[in-house]
Amino acid sequence: MALIVQKYGGSSVADATAIKRVAHRIAEAKRAGDDVVVVVSAMGDTTDELLDLANQVSPKPPSREMDILLTAGERISMALLAMAIANLGVEAQAFTGQQAGVITDDAHGKARIIDVKAGRIHQALDEGAVAIVAGFQGVTEHTNDVTTLGRGGSDTTAVAIAAAIDADVCEIYTDVDGVFTADPRIVPTARKIARITYEEMLDMAASGAKVLGLRCVEYGRRHGVRIHVRSSFSGHTGTLVTDEPQPALEGEGTMEQPIIAGVAHDRSEAKITVVGVPDVPGTAAQIFETVAASGVNIDMIVQNVSAAQTGLTDISFTLPAADGQRAIAALDAVRGAIGFASLQYDDTIGKLSLVGAGMKSHPGVSARLFGALRDAGINIEMISTSEIRVSVVTRADQLDDAVRAVHTAFGLDSTEGEAVVYGGTGR
Repeated sequence: MALIVQKYGGSSVADATAIKRVAHRIAEAKRAGDDVVVVVSAMGDTTDELLDLANQVSPKPPSREMDILLTAGERISMALLAMAIANLGVEAQAFTGQQAGVITDDAHGKARIIDVKAGRIHQALDEGAVAIVAGFQGVTEHTNDVTTLGRGGSDTTAVAIAAAIDADVCEIYTDVDGVFTADPRIVPTARKIARITYEEMLDMAASGAKVLGLRCVEYGRRHGVRIHVRSSFSGHTGTLVTDEPQPALEGEGTMEQPIIAGVAHDRSEAKITVVGVPDVPGTAAQIFETVAASGVNIDMIVQNVSAAQTGLTDISFTLPAADGQRAIAALDAVRGAIGFASLQYDDTIGKLSLVGAGMKSHPGVSARLFGALRDAGINIEMISTSEIRVSVVTRADQLDDAVRAVHTAFGLDSTEGEAVVYGGTGR
């Protein structure tokens, strides 16, 4: 008997038929003797529909009330799923994030979990019931205000609960069969990865892979939660995210990690270039302190060599496109104080990232990456590297071709047929 946390995304519970299918899977696990806690997302596009409604009644909805509205989607899902499970003769109890003891800070729309007081979950399990928890939500510690966790919030809820109750595994069910070497919607020949480290999965998620939320993987690594990514539409074995040593094949030593884990891409970033920056100590600090004060996270940074005649340089950086205008406004406000000439904004870029722990000990990875992009006629605008990742910025309309070219160049294409995408979002 195992203690399992299962999380089901919006595409897995998109309608009544899908909810019944998920209920059968949960009931089978319970009848097999496992204790099961389920975390569920809102049905299909419910969250987007609620956002649209809010924007129809208010151009700038208050964040506190917006959180109360958005948590309704998961509450609908949890109640319907509990009903469907009960209809199969298995007891189920549904809990909101607050009832499940998910305690967060007070950052509405992007709250972070600070504790999980899982008393009611334990009580439900002790009574022989399946505990169904609404994902993506929690409650503040001192004011009891409802909060939402932001993108990937249900993934984070599931891993946090798994850590709190010391679950054997946290199964993240989505609409693909696991983590692939690239997005199978762009690269149909992408291979499913059987096992991936937290570090590699963190870089994949940070670089645009949508199958797991970044904060979910961070939480899993911090608390040692084994994460198993699977499809709710099939019975295939998925991808295990763990730092546990990979089992040896019969008669062989422990298997060595492959050089490259995968190719991730991101279309959600924009680029700002600060033109004509005085090349004197402290100027770059002023620029990035201004951006930080506006609450914007920066990804890649490139500074050009200053022109000897003018003593001026250009600094380019990437950031989430959703935050682009906020950063532009903040920098415009300090243009006179810093003394730069102008700002350029470009939201037609794409980022490609090659990720793999093996590249630390294998020379030539960057050369092969740049050679593949050259042969495909892809121009590189920015480059960023770490021990296990190389990222480049290209034109957005060239990104798909770039991903396919790099994927093939590193021998990642599958020979076993095309990957199956059961839904439409990868979550």
